[in-house]
Amino acid sequence: MMKDHTTKRFAYVTGLNVVITVAEFIGGFVSGSLSLLSDAVHNLSDVGAIIISFVAHIISNRRNNKNKTFGYERAETLAAFTNGIILILISIVLFIEAIERFWTPTKISGGVMLIVAIIGLVSNVISMLVMNQGGEKNLNVRSTFMHMLSDALSSVAVVIGAIFIYYWHISWIDPLMTLLVSVFVFHEACEITGKAANILMESNPDIDLEEINRIVLSFPEIKNMHHVHLWRYSDRYIMLDAHVNVDPDLTARKFELLTQKISAKLQKLGINHINFQVECERGKNDKMIVTDRE
Repeated sequence: MMKDHTTKRFAYVTGLNVVITVAEFIGGFVSGSLSLLSDAVHNLSDVGAIIISFVAHIISNRRNNKNKTFGYERAETLAAFTNGIILILISIVLFIEAIERFWTPTKISGGVMLIVAIIGLVSNVISMLVMNQGGEKNLNVRSTFMHMLSDALSSVAVVIGAIFIYYWHISWIDPLMTLLVSVFVFHEACEITGKAANILMESNPDIDLEEINRIVLSFPEIKNMHHVHLWRYSDRYIMLDAHVNVDPDLTARKFELLTQKISAKLQKLGINHINFQVECERGKNDKMIVTDRE
């Protein structure tokens, strides 16, 4: 049911952003506002980003098979990474255009700009609120939410700029607001891209390895743990793979029960998928992390 709700949210936000984009392109050309046009370009890229996220969400729901034994959940991570890169590129383009507009100011129709900007702001806020549900637990949804948030902030900047231009004819506020929004978008995009890259690189999700070692070795049956690999596979799974040295007389049944007890403790650290390779003598003096060069 949750996945169905997410699918509906993606579809709703996609349609709404298409309408916003068309309105802002028309309003930007009519008014001559760079910030309105840049917001339209931003929204246009968001339509593509939302479609990427939407497709990735559908793919991620597919069951695992002999070709994808882990399943398809990382499709959403790939989408988040792609969207992050898109946002970074957009923020750089907006930043450059804003700097250029400072030196080549253009006459702007504040009235048209204000009306279109308010419509865009309301629509972007609605989209943002729709995508906010469940975004903290799903990096793909989170990246889409950040697109919506950056759109909403961009619309706020355009509205503020339109007010200053309409009432006080201060045209330089238009590129200034674009500049501020581009810096914010760049910062947030780098954060999302970094998180997605860490998942794709199978990095340690900020869990203390020494604490893992302490928990595992607190069971007297385990003599040593080495060749440890810890990574986040997706938003739902954090995996641990390790070799453990045990007593030669430990039976498979006893080790199965022991593993269940260890798993229960490690779940408190967020680790929910554990795989141990049992050894008696081999590697009993090895470190937790053994590189290929050792």
